[in-house]
Amino acid sequence: MIWDIFCRVIDNYGDIGVCWRLSADLAARGGQVRLWVDDASALAWMAPGARQGQWPGVQVLDWNAAQDPAQVAALPLADVWVEAFACDIAPEFLAHCVPRYQALGDQQPVWINLEYLSAEPYVERCHGLQSPVMQGAARGWHKTFFYPGFGPGTGGLLREPWMQPQQQAFGAAQRQQFLQQFTEVRNDEQVISLFCYAPALLPTLLRRLADQAAPTLLLVAYGGTHKLLQRCLADSDWPGPQTQSALRLVYLPALSQRDYDRLLLSCDLNFVRGEDSVVRALWAGKPFVWHIYPQGDGAHAPKLEAFLQRLELDPQVARMHRAWNELASEEETEAALELLCRPERATWQAGVQAARSKLLNLHDLTSALNDFVQKKR
Repeated sequence: MIWDIFCRVIDNYGDIGVCWRLSADLAARGGQVRLWVDDASALAWMAPGARQGQWPGVQVLDWNAAQDPAQVAALPLADVWVEAFACDIAPEFLAHCVPRYQALGDQQPVWINLEYLSAEPYVERCHGLQSPVMQGAARGWHKTFFYPGFGPGTGGLLREPWMQPQQQAFGAAQRQQFLQQFTEVRNDEQVISLFCYAPALLPTLLRRLADQAAPTLLLVAYGGTHKLLQRCLADSDWPGPQTQSALRLVYLPALSQRDYDRLLLSCDLNFVRGEDSVVRALWAGKPFVWHIYPQGDGAHAPKLEAFLQRLELDPQVARMHRAWNELASEEETEAALELLCRPERATWQAGVQAARSKLLNLHDLTSALNDFVQKKR
């Protein structure tokens, strides 16, 4: 089965990250995938070799090529079109491809609008609904809304078949070997990964970690988070962790998706941001803090609440997520800081593990897409 997946990059780590994981998983299950993307630069480190054709079953194509009739004509027609995250297929692509389908007896590919991840109630109401195409070359055709989610009435979450076996094989020796690529870890050091936007609470958290008795190794994600930490230190009169024995900062290189998964398994606490990394943090089963993408109209607040309620996290942990997202009172924020700096997190981890177990009993996104397409064809 041939899949055309269309992706316009808004956040290099989010949109393209999800689309790549989906493309690679579909290909691993026997599909042939063409990933049309307007900025594939992040794949150089996210999935090394992807742009050079080193991933069997996945072809990375320039978005602009979808507007070139000569290049499109050379490709076999796809069985499935996936518009990821509300991006529209180029009108030129439709103008060239639709007549080719019609020449086969008005055949139509299964056209899927893959939406953003949310735990809000509307997801289960809207998942699977059809939307007619009202204009353009494909007028009269229809798309189907497909929502990833956390419940049985959704498309589920991305979860590759190799994920659990890899996690089970990742023990203490593998953890030590992985972390030694970046630094030596002391036996008494808690290890925390940091991947975030620009939380107001970050400078205070750094100070608390530096001042506490228990030593902390903070592994800082490549890119925006790295620059954020440097600005944070430059803009502050705090002398920084170099003079504090309790906190060490290590700036990570760009990690492939597989290595990022290993990072999450290696840490005692993970700060994650956006859609892809929060799902991987859930699968890692370690305590985590989600920095949801902040929206100017405040739409991220109910989205976070729905997520916390769906996972049934401990109230203390829920308050900590709100504080990190600047959605908590001053008193709640202070309590959250105490929880974040506490090395003992057994209750927190138990809650994440319980949520993970429930989600593992649901179908995964790739299986749900494959099943849906098979029924439609």
